[in-house]
Amino acid sequence: MNIVVLAGIPGTGSTTVLNKVLEEVDYVNINYGNIMFDIASEKGLVESRDDMRKLDPEIQKDVQKKAAERIHEMAQDDDVIIDTHCTIKTPKGFLPGLPIWVLEELQPTQFILIEAEPSEIMFRRLNDDTRVRDIEYTDEIDLHQQMSRATAMSYAVQTGCTVAMVQNNDDGLEDAVSEIVDILS
Repeated sequence: MNIVVLAGIPGTGSTTVLNKVLEEVDYVNINYGNIMFDIASEKGLVESRDDMRKLDPEIQKDVQKKAAERIHEMAQDDDVIIDTHCTIKTPKGFLPGLPIWVLEELQPTQFILIEAEPSEIMFRRLNDDTRVRDIEYTDEIDLHQQMSRATAMSYAVQTGCTVAMVQNNDDGLEDAVSEIVDILS
């Protein structure tokens, strides 16, 4: 079984890219945030996905661990791609999306980090009325991407997997998809 982690900060289009990739490869898609949301909502902690990043960090850590256990069970028989974030920007600072106790449970074989130009990310977020997002300017978005790059490499150091960085700039969706399909082949 291959466990691939595909991540990007909000607005990079990582989920859009992943949905196109899944049309061409035989992997099961698992959205880490959805699993976390299911667990948190079962406990009555949140009402929407956007409430997740505002939870107390200790509660977030507990939910992360339970989600990793659930995903590990789901990944026993299939190649999976986990759609997630390397870092989550919270009111108290950046939270690692996959801390050591999650990585130990998942044991990913590949990380794919989706990035885009900060100005494009800002514009995409401003035009996305399906989510409740905090407004961030390009310098804050750039910092978040830098934090995600550094975090992805630290994950690779801990697990021995490789990290690929793929650009998903405006009008570049097909190129991003093709690059990821090649990585997974």
